[in-house]
Amino acid sequence: MKDKVVIITGGSSGIGKACAEVFGREGAKVVITGRNEQTLIQEAVLLKQAGIEVLPIVADVSIEKDNEKVVSETVSKYGKIDVLINNAGISMHAMFEELDLNVIKKVMDINFYGTVYATKYALPYLLKTKGSIVAVSSIAGKRGLPVRVGYSASKFAVEGFMEGLRTELMKTGVHVLVACPGFTASNIRNTALSKNGASLGESFRDEGKMMSAEAVAMEIVKAVKKRKRTILLTTQGKLVVFLNKWLPKLADKIVYNTLAKEKDSPLAK
Repeated sequence: MKDKVVIITGGSSGIGKACAEVFGREGAKVVITGRNEQTLIQEAVLLKQAGIEVLPIVADVSIEKDNEKVVSETVSKYGKIDVLINNAGISMHAMFEELDLNVIKKVMDINFYGTVYATKYALPYLLKTKGSIVAVSSIAGKRGLPVRVGYSASKFAVEGFMEGLRTELMKTGVHVLVACPGFTASNIRNTALSKNGASLGESFRDEGKMMSAEAVAMEIVKAVKKRKRTILLTTQGKLVVFLNKWLPKLADKIVYNTLAKEKDSPLAK
């Protein structure tokens, strides 16, 4: 990763923040984006103190022009793009029956269209470097999850987009990776949207028992180096994907019963 230019959307927290730190320690020049300028600048200061070259850019991935700006400013400063990590994302937590449909639209705008926009503008430069396009998906992109139907839908859409794109680009030398973490300790559950679109503000799972964001980032770095197609993370995540393929009815029951045990789960009613 020495002197590689890596764009990381949603790079000021969670898996994105961890990716910035891990890729930076490998010698990459990292570009981090985020909507909150204060949080973004704070993370950039920490990265610089660690000896990592960083360019923070305030941007909202759901806005097409912001993605164009990120690519333009990156190329203006560094002259190239080697890796794009589509990490920015948001979740939701509500029964579909009670859900304001604008919540699903917001989740799709960030998780799916954010990936599409960033990839569209970065692709011409990635073609030149034969670089890597990474999408941080989820086990929820392999197996639909109750109380998170909008989130699952967005991740299924991302995976379909990336699979089709990988096939289009198979003779160009561009590498396409889909990373599917299981439950990961990050702030995604704290910022998840409720049925009316408000932020939940707290996690409904025990974060201490989950895979760390840094562990996920380290797996992503290794997968980029080896130019892997897909990585599935956590034993639980791999088991869910396996059961969903071969014993889908059993998978339904296991997923339901597992998520019904979450704090204040509407499935438990």
